[in-house]
Amino acid sequence: MREQILVNITPQETRVATVEDGVVQDIHIERASHRGLVGNIYLGVVKRVLPGMQSAFIEIGLERAAFLHIADVIEQRQHPNEPQRIERIVHEGQSVVVQVIKDPIGTKGARLSTQISIAGRFLVYLPQEHHIGISQRIENDAEREHLRGRLERLLPQDHHGYIIRTSADHATDDELRADIDYLDLIWADIRQKAQTLPARSLLFQDLSLQLRVLRDMVSAGTEEVLVDSRENFQKMGEFASAFVSDVLHRIQHYGGERPLFELYGVEAEIERALARRVNLKFGGYLIIDQTEAMTTIDVNTGGFVGTRNFDDTIFKTNLEATHVIARQLRLRNLGGIIIVDFIDMDNEEHKSAVLEELRKSLSRDRTKVTVSSFTSLGLIEITRKRTRESLAHVLCQPCPTCQGRGEIKTAETVCYDILREILREARQFNAREYRILASQTVIDLFLDEESASLAMLADFIGKPIYLQVETAYTQEQFDVVLV
Repeated sequence: MREQILVNITPQETRVATVEDGVVQDIHIERASHRGLVGNIYLGVVKRVLPGMQSAFIEIGLERAAFLHIADVIEQRQHPNEPQRIERIVHEGQSVVVQVIKDPIGTKGARLSTQISIAGRFLVYLPQEHHIGISQRIENDAEREHLRGRLERLLPQDHHGYIIRTSADHATDDELRADIDYLDLIWADIRQKAQTLPARSLLFQDLSLQLRVLRDMVSAGTEEVLVDSRENFQKMGEFASAFVSDVLHRIQHYGGERPLFELYGVEAEIERALARRVNLKFGGYLIIDQTEAMTTIDVNTGGFVGTRNFDDTIFKTNLEATHVIARQLRLRNLGGIIIVDFIDMDNEEHKSAVLEELRKSLSRDRTKVTVSSFTSLGLIEITRKRTRESLAHVLCQPCPTCQGRGEIKTAETVCYDILREILREARQFNAREYRILASQTVIDLFLDEESASLAMLADFIGKPIYLQVETAYTQEQFDVVLV
């Protein structure tokens, strides 16, 4: 398997795509005007404490106050068996050091934690803790204990907490020690700023996307990191030399005339990832609908006709859909609750095989994912940790014509709305005449099929009604002007 990471950089935004054997697997976009906040550390001020919800709103200098729940308070995490009360831990006007764990999404403010964690190349530093944790992706018990022992030998006896990342598996002692020193310097700088800067100040900002790629995304299987900006290629090289030297030789500058994302088909993949319908290879298709609360995925056979029987056709379609669903979750960065409606299967062995294949396909996701079994209605529920906006929410906005409904009123419906509006106005005001301002399609309908209805209303109210086309109006927009 050949893995490449493509980095496309412009002054306005940075885009990163992971490509495996020519197939785009995930996409990350960070805009200069809307950099993600996850990982940022602030000196916040408690604006309001809500004992009934066991939460508090914290001002950190953003447009909306951020949200802190008791479950994310360090005192509660250190003593999970001893329930804490948030009103005994924080009070209004108090300054508190907090870290963003979830970006603002939709109308919701950022989510905070008072448990600080700072990511390095091989370790995550937990300055308020004293234990050593190990990434769940390292499953071998012997390897876990070996890594724990190595780190403990490098740390003083009264050390703070650390989480050993998966990448530490191949790190030397010198690299681990350099990571420890780097994280110590960052924490010392944060503490100094917390004592000298005013409230609502940013104390620490996580690395930009192109540098996070080198720290978090490059794995042993990554063959090369292609960057299409010479200036940022040099910056990434300097960062790699200082902190991730084993990655340095894999960073390459792309200077071709054809745009990098176009050459590897990423632009077309982004367009497909914004579509509601996703076609499967053998004729089936998925319908993906995203709402604020959840995402639904419906699997359909479409034009796929199996070679044996109908059950076999359904099984093969569902099996193919598992791989596409896992990839689409990564591409679209869909989070929260995802409900998958596979085509109904009567064969229990087929159900088990589809569920196992889905879990296998989702296991490669860097984001935490859980999968339930089939419900009595034949649905599967997936939960995927949501820390930032989905691809559609980053690149798109609700349609101004339909306001996100996906449908608009018919011209006939709008005509009847206008007739009712004129009748209401005629009962309240004594105008000389009425003028309808509407789109071309609505006016055309009034002049043709609904002309009799308009004439009847004019006779009923005893006032003339005139029509006027407004080319800038959408089909649903209209105004009734009283003259």
